[in-house]
Amino acid sequence: MADMMQFDLVSPERRLMQDEVVSVQIPGADGDMTAMPNHAPMITTLRPGILRVDTGSGMREFVVTGGFAELGDGVSVLAERALPREDVDQQTYEELVAEAQEAYGRAKEAFKNEPGPVDDAAKLLADMVAVGGEIGLSEKQPNL
Repeated sequence: MADMMQFDLVSPERRLMQDEVVSVQIPGADGDMTAMPNHAPMITTLRPGILRVDTGSGMREFVVTGGFAELGDGVSVLAERALPREDVDQQTYEELVAEAQEAYGRAKEAFKNEPGPVDDAAKLLADMVAVGGEIGLSEKQPNL
């Protein structure tokens, strides 16, 4: 059997998964990455996307909206919000996009002359919209 590592996925509401796994594909803010046993220690921020966990007997997928991942002897993900892929239907997806749209609107109001935070909010919204296409749901077109 392949080398295994400890994996923990926690959101503010609950622990979604705690298990020995083969690898974890992470939607990092600076690019996607795959963590495997004996990965170099690091911490990365998450962008909205699909977190994929190879358990050795199958793949588990979770929709995450942001957070942090700590890699070392294992992988710990502290997600702002995380949902099992099978729990994300069209309505749930549209609610997630609406929340990102509202955050973008608030950033535009609060940072009228500061493009950095507005650009960051627009990127998060675009990433959230892209999740729909990745999981086979009808993509919402944001009003930027």
